[in-house]
Amino acid sequence: MIGLPASTRVWLVAGVTDMRRGFDGLAAVAQAALDVNPFGGHIFVFRGKRGDLIKVLWWDGHGLCLFCKRLERGRFVWPQATAGGIHLSSAQLSMLLEGIDWRHTVRTAPTCAA
Repeated sequence: MIGLPASTRVWLVAGVTDMRRGFDGLAAVAQAALDVNPFGGHIFVFRGKRGDLIKVLWWDGHGLCLFCKRLERGRFVWPQATAGGIHLSSAQLSMLLEGIDWRHTVRTAPTCAA
């Protein structure tokens, strides 16, 4: 995965998205569904109807980047919500891209409170 600035937020756009959409269409969906500027440097993740294809849209400061991934087996884990969005951490995004269930991860050791 490309290194992202620490201030970058990752948004899962809930529901099903028409995967025929390109840069402009997905930017419009992000704007309408989340009321977030798609040119603000955040990452927007969309899933198709079958669940084996996702597209990731990101404004890197110079232009829109579009990443697409299709799983050969299995489906990407997606929330049941049909509208709105969910904020993910960069670690959860990495798990999602690998086809891992990002919702039910467990730490192997408890975290220490500072």
